[in-house]
Amino acid sequence: MRLAHVLTSLVLVASASCGPYSFSEGIALKTTPKLLKRGQPALQMESDYEMARQAIPGALKTVESFWVNVPDNPQLLSILTEGYCQYGTAFVEDDWEAAKFKKDIAAIDYHNERSTKMFTRCLNYALRMLGGRWQKEIFLETETVTKLVKDTGSGKRFPMLFAGLALGSLINHNLTRIEMLAYLDTVQRIIGRVLEIDGPNPKGCPPAPAVCQATVAHLALPYVALGMLNTARGKAMGGDPDKGRAMFEKALAITDNRFLLARTLMAFRVGLANNDRKFFHDQLKQVLETPPSVWPEQRLANEVAHRKARRYLSQEKELFQ
Repeated sequence: MRLAHVLTSLVLVASASCGPYSFSEGIALKTTPKLLKRGQPALQMESDYEMARQAIPGALKTVESFWVNVPDNPQLLSILTEGYCQYGTAFVEDDWEAAKFKKDIAAIDYHNERSTKMFTRCLNYALRMLGGRWQKEIFLETETVTKLVKDTGSGKRFPMLFAGLALGSLINHNLTRIEMLAYLDTVQRIIGRVLEIDGPNPKGCPPAPAVCQATVAHLALPYVALGMLNTARGKAMGGDPDKGRAMFEKALAITDNRFLLARTLMAFRVGLANNDRKFFHDQLKQVLETPPSVWPEQRLANEVAHRKARRYLSQEKELFQ
């Protein structure tokens, strides 16, 4: 099949909303999700933050156009689930954080609302992957949620992880809504189940193809989530920054200290929670002394880590008055 014919078919399939497909369109629907999934690491390896910022929304909407035609395709659902959580964390939430440091109330509200939308999309796609029972029961009473999580097997680890991450992020962006705070326990149960599936000593793989390295990152993410949860509040309010530090350090151990975002978040969250300026400074300095290329397969995450580390250090004096 000629390349021009393939591209024409992809455009036709992406723009179609209903009706029968031609032979070439059917082939495109079967093969394109696999190709998109295989190409996903290219984004995670991107070294230019602004290029990624501009590219991701269009890429996600393109994937969604295929998903409309094949809504139960697992490759498309996984790309959209992870993609919206990553976009929300690396870009939209980053703008929200920058606005907070500038004390720009209008911008804070705007980016907070956008963050909520992105993480809601991530959660919805994750729940679609998890199935009808999750969609019906995740927001019910504690006993129902406990059984739901316990009954979910290792085959659903990926969407369960991102459901937990997305819900935790939604809570963080809606702290003034009392009903949202009630779901903190649900997040902890979901992440706890993921860790139960992984076992006490999760192992990734040595430097290898990008797919393998993505698995390593996914093994570290639950510990980053628990690090964030335990440092969301100070000790006086029930937080546990020391436990949070241990969780961040576990994420670093799993990734051979290559996951710079885990160290950046640990420096900021633990440093402030313990009022430990030296820890804050030394950890962020270590991040900036480590090139983002230390983990090529997760280069974009490391670029985000450098971006945040520079921002935090620029505000060190104000943060530790």
